[in-house]
Amino acid sequence: MKLVPLGDRVVLKQLEAEETTKSGIVLPGQAQEKPQQAEVIAVGPGGVVDGKEVKMEVEVGNKVIYSKYAGTEVKLDGEEYIIVKQSDILAIVE
Repeated sequence: MKLVPLGDRVVLKQLEAEETTKSGIVLPGQAQEKPQQAEVIAVGPGGVVDGKEVKMEVEVGNKVIYSKYAGTEVKLDGEEYIIVKQSDILAIVE
């Protein structure tokens, strides 16, 4: 199966959380903060959304930082994805 986002939506795959701190302390699963960094898996077509023209700024393969509480988590074929609006993406990591 394949996720195809509509409008200004973007499908993200979250990057792995850091398991150790900079000082070398290993964090158990519950203590790890969910990363806000993800890879773009699929991008919607953009177009007119809520009466405004939306141009898609991200591309498949981009690494991005998104808002902490944004999006909808979806599980498909054993993989977890997050579907967010493009406006919830804060930056592209280059």
